[in-house]
Amino acid sequence: MKIPEILMVETVHQPGSLARVLGVIAEAGLIIDHLNAVRREQGRTLWEITLEMDEDTDRGLYARIDALPTARFVGKSDRVFDRHRGGKLRLRPSIPINTQQVLRDIYTPGVARVCLAIRDNPELAWQYTSLDRTVAVVTNGTAVLGLGNIGPLAGLPVMEGKAALFAGLVDINAVPILLNETDPARCVEVIAAIAGSFGAIQLEDFAAPECFEIEAELRLRLDRPVLHDDQHGTAVVVLAALHNATRRVGRSIEDCAIGQVGLGAAGLGIVRLLKCHGAVRVKGADLSPAALERLRVLGGEPSTLEDIMATCDVVIATTGVKGLIRPEMVRPGQIILALSNPDAEIDPVKALERGAAFAADGKGINNVLGFPGLFKGALEARAPRFTDEMLIAAAHRIAELAPGDDLVPDPLDRNVHAAVTAAVREAALAARQSEKLEALG
Repeated sequence: MKIPEILMVETVHQPGSLARVLGVIAEAGLIIDHLNAVRREQGRTLWEITLEMDEDTDRGLYARIDALPTARFVGKSDRVFDRHRGGKLRLRPSIPINTQQVLRDIYTPGVARVCLAIRDNPELAWQYTSLDRTVAVVTNGTAVLGLGNIGPLAGLPVMEGKAALFAGLVDINAVPILLNETDPARCVEVIAAIAGSFGAIQLEDFAAPECFEIEAELRLRLDRPVLHDDQHGTAVVVLAALHNATRRVGRSIEDCAIGQVGLGAAGLGIVRLLKCHGAVRVKGADLSPAALERLRVLGGEPSTLEDIMATCDVVIATTGVKGLIRPEMVRPGQIILALSNPDAEIDPVKALERGAAFAADGKGINNVLGFPGLFKGALEARAPRFTDEMLIAAAHRIAELAPGDDLVPDPLDRNVHAAVTAAVREAALAARQSEKLEALG
């Protein structure tokens, strides 16, 4: 597994000093992820150099940098840990609590009036509480990133990260909820019991196949949107990327042979949405016979990695297996999306060197482009559930906003998330209007 190493290196402020350091790094076969000048004083510059290094990479690199006549290896930074120190979330009041009048209005005795009004008309809760902008981010830690079953507590940094993205990108309050439970029926009971505190439920990092049962049952029992992000958020962004990639090679999703390698939560979510969108031929490969059977139910064709690489125009991989796709397996003109994090099934650079028309990994094709706008749009429309129309509307809007030759837009652009929100809201309201017309006719 690749991990970020953040080196602190001091160089003499003269031409070529930094270049020598970068040369040593290049000779080690490493790629620089980020370079930042921390400070410059007394003729020396302190650099922060972020590298992606395998756990077995030769750390003798540090000594080789230190041996340079114009550089000094200072040590390693704890920047990643520092950014997590104390957690990534804070709860703040929406109004200043600075007078006795405010205190009495928002707490006792004034709050009693609002409580009684909601008792008599529960719909008022959507106006006078934060339900319309609050999401529960729930996990039991059984399938965290590419790390596997590490448990809910170890998954909390991921849940806080999701919640921070909700707040930073679409102004949604998101609350991490950890479940020390793996039985699907008990997970459903616990989540259903607390659902009244939230306007929507995001399921995160639940392992397959239990995740399918949990989501399906919650969708039946709750009157608010439930979305397993690993399935549907990922599928939305993949659909957006494929819309652009196929169009730019003069094809369409409908006329491409598509191969999905790995049929866990993400893989089956992708297959399901692609078939819903109109994909005709979708092959799938997985070691699990049960996963292959679920693929058949969705209309896909069980296959193998070798057959998919030999016959498919589009290859999507969500296996969690680093280096699964060997460069020699790539055929010229293929579209390769190797989406496992933190390590992809094939480095996109290597896929492009072998002639792939487009290649990307999970760092670029990431569900952060989807879930913030999906949830905000659903909440703004007061949608009782997510529909395929909402998911497809989000994917199309993401695709439309990709600049130049990029497959998807910048995930940090709040305008993108606002546009996705609007698209999802419009699709939800249109579906509601259609339901009303059907009921009348």
